[in-house]
Amino acid sequence: MKMKSAAALAAACTLALTVTAAEAKTTWDMSLAWPEGNFHTKDAHDFAKAVSDATGGEVEITVQSGGALGIKGPEAMAAVRDGIVPIADVLLNQQVGEAPILGIESLPYLAPTLPDLALLHKFFRPAVDEVAAKMNQKVLYVVPWPGQAVYSPNRIDTLDDLKGLSIRVVDANGSNFFKALGATPVQMPWGEVVPALAAGTIKGVTTSSSSGVDGAFWQFTKHMTRFNWQSSSDAVSVNLDAWNELSPENQKAIEAVAKKMEAQFWVNSAKEDTRQLAKLKDNGIEIADPSPELRAALLEKAKPLWADFEAKVPAAKPVIDDYLLLLK
Repeated sequence: MKMKSAAALAAACTLALTVTAAEAKTTWDMSLAWPEGNFHTKDAHDFAKAVSDATGGEVEITVQSGGALGIKGPEAMAAVRDGIVPIADVLLNQQVGEAPILGIESLPYLAPTLPDLALLHKFFRPAVDEVAAKMNQKVLYVVPWPGQAVYSPNRIDTLDDLKGLSIRVVDANGSNFFKALGATPVQMPWGEVVPALAAGTIKGVTTSSSSGVDGAFWQFTKHMTRFNWQSSSDAVSVNLDAWNELSPENQKAIEAVAKKMEAQFWVNSAKEDTRQLAKLKDNGIEIADPSPELRAALLEKAKPLWADFEAKVPAAKPVIDDYLLLLK
């Protein structure tokens, strides 16, 4: 009887330990709009593995790419806020409907290079974190896209070449800019872009070299002009309720992983542009840079939009002013 009791006790203890271990493990599905080959998705996989390693497998993140969870880009931040997903990759300038201040970095030619954007983020990132906190979430890391080019059926040498071009843009800043350039902008999330090109609903797209490869744009258009007119970044953001369920030790471990990897992810973005430009060229896309005259004309159209944005979003003015002061 004693042996049976001891065996029963041992079995009960084993079961209790198994249940406790299962309860201690946290699994999160991470929503991304981008396909598996995209560098943001690759970064997310690397981050998920590093989180698992750093927490001893107590936090596991499953990357759900290509919009597999049914969440479109503009819905991502609200989906995290509402707990529809515990964690998501969020394209910040698509969230201006929730928080207009998130449109700062996408103002045309405000921060056209990665060094410019890194400087802007010294003032912009606190605003992003404040928005996230108000929306029941925490930003773990932020990674920029390569510069925004213009894909078009014809070569663009002057502003006249943009007249009437139906072109996909991401946000209101893009819409305002291309209207000022005489084009016909159409705002749409990534998941609708390739079908719209195939159907002829749009003739051009403004997006990165990376997305041009993702969408195999050489099937629809033959020209890419490297305007590099707009910066945009993705943030990986986690629901605060889900975050607060983690142990303090795992929170610190994940924060350390995110801080360390964010710097490498910025480097990945710079390398990504070089690789993807080569792929576009190999597939027949003709790549050109704007002439100095065209660039000057573009900048002339862009700058008034900064003041318009500040008038509509007063909280943006000190961020932009402090950035421009250090940029001089």
